[in-house]
Amino acid sequence: MLVSKLDARGSKFDNHPSLRFRQTSIDTSFDNDKRWLLTLPSNENRLFWTTMNPTQSIDISVVVPVYNEEENLPVLVPKLVLVLNRLDLSYEMIFVDDGSSDGSRKILKEMTSRYPSLRIIGLKKNRGLSTALLAGMREVRGDIIVTLDSDLQNDPEDIPKLLNYLDRYDMATGWRQKRDDPWLRRISSRIANAIHNRLSGEKIYDSACTLRAFKRECIQGIPIFNGMHRFLSTLVKMNGYRIIEVPVLHHPRKFGKAKYNIRNRALRAFIDLLGVRWMKERRIQYEIEERI
Repeated sequence: MLVSKLDARGSKFDNHPSLRFRQTSIDTSFDNDKRWLLTLPSNENRLFWTTMNPTQSIDISVVVPVYNEEENLPVLVPKLVLVLNRLDLSYEMIFVDDGSSDGSRKILKEMTSRYPSLRIIGLKKNRGLSTALLAGMREVRGDIIVTLDSDLQNDPEDIPKLLNYLDRYDMATGWRQKRDDPWLRRISSRIANAIHNRLSGEKIYDSACTLRAFKRECIQGIPIFNGMHRFLSTLVKMNGYRIIEVPVLHHPRKFGKAKYNIRNRALRAFIDLLGVRWMKERRIQYEIEERI
């Protein structure tokens, strides 16, 4: 279902000889909806996206990963719709339920009748933030993708601010200058960002902020792996795209529990960082001077 303007354009991958499609068993709230999973040759590990209808395209796709956020969703969805309606652009909201064990999916399904732009992707098991974001991004129909958390700590009111930078940059990512988190989480994030910059050679102030707006083209071909959400800015920059960090609001969590802490992410994030550093140092770069 679409809102506002709609234009018809074919998918750039419609006739690509190396791509194969198969029907997937992803649980959705649309009984007659067909989803297609893009399968690549075994030697490929890059991000591509598929759509519910490849001939339909809209302006903005908002991807929101969800895991046990039943108390936050009734607040987030109306607030998000209010912000998006003011943009006067066509949009869709893709909420990816990452195997929630509470009533999150039920609440989302009940809201689809009220909000026709709401789509639901339900994962069978909890697979983590990177997987949830990837599943949502593979389903988008928008030329612009916006991502944000479902815990109400990201503010939808910042979305127009990020979009305003996309006439000069390919990705605008949130920078939580004043984080409203417990002191231990704030300190651990500062240490993590410092280590990230030292080993990657980047200067990124907030690598883990989920609130981003970017052109769909800039995630084509990036490596995918569990933990990639922490390095999305670096992975996109590696492909030559322009990125800017924009100060955004950050609110304290009012409902539910935080999903990450120092114990469950520090070692894994460090190992992932070493892998990203290796990819960055070993990437192939060249410019064609002439063809004869």
